[in-house]
Amino acid sequence: MTEVRLTAWVRGRVQGVGFRWWTRARALELGLVGWARNADDGRVEVVAEGSEEAAGALLELLRSGRTPGRVDGVVERWSAAKGNLSGFVER
Repeated sequence: MTEVRLTAWVRGRVQGVGFRWWTRARALELGLVGWARNADDGRVEVVAEGSEEAAGALLELLRSGRTPGRVDGVVERWSAAKGNLSGFVER
């Protein structure tokens, strides 16, 4: 199984609405490690590592319209997992 790193930038009304907590909960359910943080420009940045299938499922959830707040768009970047993360935290 290939391990991947998903970096996603989520824009919309995603700060101050429980979005990072919700993302952390979904990531942990999927067995992913990483973090979610508020960016200075109002977006939330999500970094998640694990199986390609699980990371893809998280990306689908981020785009699902069933998140806290309102997601206007998600831009993602895929790369090889670095393997230097543990747990999933809100930064």
